[in-house]
Amino acid sequence: MTGTMTTRFYWLQHTDGEGAWQSGGERPPGEDLAALRRGIGRRAGTVPQMWRYYAKLNAAGHVTAQLRAEHLALTLFAVHQQSQPQPVYRDGVGFGVAVRALRASGKFSEEAVDRRFAAAATATSLSEVAAHLRGLITQLRGVSGLDYTRLFRDLLDWQDPEARAGIRRRWGSQYFVSPAAESPADQNTADQNTADQSPATPDTGPTTR
Repeated sequence: MTGTMTTRFYWLQHTDGEGAWQSGGERPPGEDLAALRRGIGRRAGTVPQMWRYYAKLNAAGHVTAQLRAEHLALTLFAVHQQSQPQPVYRDGVGFGVAVRALRASGKFSEEAVDRRFAAAATATSLSEVAAHLRGLITQLRGVSGLDYTRLFRDLLDWQDPEARAGIRRRWGSQYFVSPAAESPADQNTADQNTADQSPATPDTGPTTR
């Protein structure tokens, strides 16, 4: 397996990452998205309809941290892209940034979005954070895109309790620090920190969670 920076995840196959479909390409077929949504609430690797869409499936059939993270990201992407005419994968848009756009959209009260965001950020298990993310991402339709490769990395790191606090800080910073208050140096540092945290090692064996 290759590192995430070169992995051809499903959400990268139809869009240029800038809000347009790839030249000559088409939006993801509805049957693809329906197959991916079959995985909601199901264990990674157990839904046959999803097998062809994984980039992190391994020949041994091990349920690894990377496969779990990709499974959740695929199901969330399918929920987000459903019935949307434009690509929802947007390069560089972190989860906190996307939910901040939801808060500013006026579709829901700011207090309600704050509560939902806090519930996601303070979740203690992967299944719990996935449920909160799914609710928020459903509400993001028509409001904001999301960088699903970044979300994959966040979900991968979320499975490590020692890394979870860093993800919470990053989401909180994205949500509460306005772009105008962030200097270019701050942004460069944040981007570098994100790159430094990207998992570049391959899947090497089974995990038991």
